[in-house]
Amino acid sequence: METASKIYLSPPHLGDFEIEYIKKAFESNWIAPIGPNIELFENKISKYLNEPVHATALNSGTAAIHLALQLLDVKEGDEVICQSFTFVATANPIIYQGAKPVFVDSELDTWNICPELLETAILDRISRYKKPKAIIAVHLYGMPYKVNVIHDIAKKYDIPIIEDSAEALGSKYNGKYCGVFGDFSAFSFNGNKIITTSGGGALITKSTELKSKSIYLASQAKENTVHYEHNNTGYNYLLSNVLAGIGVGQMEVLNNRIIARRSNFEFYKKYLSQYDDISFLHEPENMFSNRWLSCLITTSFELREQIRLELEQENIESKPLWKPLHLQPVFKDCLRFTNNVSENLFDTGLCLPSGSNLNQAELIRIVSTISKVLENK
Repeated sequence: METASKIYLSPPHLGDFEIEYIKKAFESNWIAPIGPNIELFENKISKYLNEPVHATALNSGTAAIHLALQLLDVKEGDEVICQSFTFVATANPIIYQGAKPVFVDSELDTWNICPELLETAILDRISRYKKPKAIIAVHLYGMPYKVNVIHDIAKKYDIPIIEDSAEALGSKYNGKYCGVFGDFSAFSFNGNKIITTSGGGALITKSTELKSKSIYLASQAKENTVHYEHNNTGYNYLLSNVLAGIGVGQMEVLNNRIIARRSNFEFYKKYLSQYDDISFLHEPENMFSNRWLSCLITTSFELREQIRLELEQENIESKPLWKPLHLQPVFKDCLRFTNNVSENLFDTGLCLPSGSNLNQAELIRIVSTISKVLENK
């Protein structure tokens, strides 16, 4: 019996524009981490966000968070509050700086950082003379966090926010794009994101001065001298002009990719909401999610695993929701403020195939496989 073709969770989706910019890079010999595609890509990102912000194209979203921590002068021994329900790349840069993550659990409305627990964590650390140096808040799976509430708390205690928008390009809060709210913001253009540069990211800053500092740090902190002079430790974080060309072409189709991903979610919701054992995260009134990944919640770990294994049997990729960072062995000794929300979501939640290149037949195949499990339960 012939094996059905593989359906991936979130594959790259290239269009007709990218190759032209790549060709220009080769024809002009701009294949280094400088060149016209980089400036064009950065300008397209800033223009898309529709606010007076500045983008620095980097080789990963992780690099963007790391540079943000550097620019906030986070040092060894400092503490940084970090949303626990996220990918490990959100927290790893804290460790790079020799600082300590303090993990805060989620709330159910958005699955993002819980405002009540955030304030509890801040007050606890201040009472122990360890005021957090920064807060990293995440727009998980493209769903915005409660920006107004979280930023009001941060402002109350004068703590800067790094906005992890790695999964949220094109998502909006109160009509404004995610990525413009934080003191610094980070995007990812990894191969599984809503648009991609193969590997890549961007740091969003509020001034040209901060952008210049980020480029300085991202290019090995080279001083403006004829010879190679270095007064500070820098990093090899800049994006190549070739990969930036992919990004320029991808920006042309971003809105179409968002429409496709949201359509996937609506298809799943339409055909699976009839089952009592399945639920979905709905958008709060003032939020717009790009639906980077469509996720469902089941009533138990056992049912979640039944569905996941049946999909795997049918050559369909799915993944449990992120394992909370406070449960990860690498962070076992870190402080955490928890309420069991993210742990329950991890146990019962599943990310479904969400690529913008999914076709109707593939969506039907996915839903049919899940329905078979639910009807035979």
